[in-house]
Amino acid sequence: MTTEPNYDEILEKLKAKYDAQSEDTENYLEGLLYGKSITYWDYIHTDALLSLQIQRTTFPDEMVFIAYHQINELIFKMILWEISQVANKKDLNVTFFKEKLMRISRYFDMLTTSFNIMREGMDPEQYGKFRHTLTPASGFQSAQYRLIEFASTELINLIDNRFRKTIDRNTPFEHALEHLYWQAAGKDYKTGKKSSLLTNFENRYKEEFITFMKTYNTKNLWSRFKELPKKDQQNETLVAAMRHYDFTVNITWVMAHYNAAKHYILGKDGDGGATGGSDWQKYMHPKYQKRIFFPELWSEEELNNWGQ
Repeated sequence: MTTEPNYDEILEKLKAKYDAQSEDTENYLEGLLYGKSITYWDYIHTDALLSLQIQRTTFPDEMVFIAYHQINELIFKMILWEISQVANKKDLNVTFFKEKLMRISRYFDMLTTSFNIMREGMDPEQYGKFRHTLTPASGFQSAQYRLIEFASTELINLIDNRFRKTIDRNTPFEHALEHLYWQAAGKDYKTGKKSSLLTNFENRYKEEFITFMKTYNTKNLWSRFKELPKKDQQNETLVAAMRHYDFTVNITWVMAHYNAAKHYILGKDGDGGATGGSDWQKYMHPKYQKRIFFPELWSEEELNNWGQ
């Protein structure tokens, strides 16, 4: 003897759901009769995703380079997704904050170790040839990475050290953008003229950056941390998570990126120059950048030896 399932309870819940939306429940139920069942490839959009790796040359290892950077951008999207939840959380608490920070740090940990995919997975000779077809493009132009920076800390911590005394909260965002630490990598240090690398980047993203900077001006990770009660700001596990994130993003990940670039650009098949024309060694190395998201969580000695 089999017992027929009773769908009355779930049907009542569905009716309540659609009544609340002023929708006709019967239409939705009838739609189930004709709707096609979901498949993995439809849900993930596998065909579309796998059609995005378009090479500019015939060198096989260019495929590694393209796919790897696209994967990075997907991870950056996940990081921004997690940060936005902290930024918009109404009743932010230590547990939620810490869990999100550790999620983000794990993403960056994965990005850090993944540099071996390029370091050991691309033929230097091939890279030395196909990279010239990328000029003047550069990983410098990853807009999502800039958004992660804006969402992580107060804007003053991203300003070039030389200009920090002249910038405060009353400074227009447009002016602050012109004095961010990474601007130096796209300008001639003698004339101040912007390279194509920087000009193209700003033409595409400047307005989006300014809007995002305004949005996260008071709800970036550092600002939200300082909103917590003093007792929570002294929570050892939360402070450790903040420091781990700061160190991971601004030293560990950056140095892994720097060493991968050094392997190819300064190796026997490299020409020493970045595709975008930047002074990449000074731009990338944390001891020159001195980019620190949460400066008050580090000792004076740690700050002075940042990236050494």
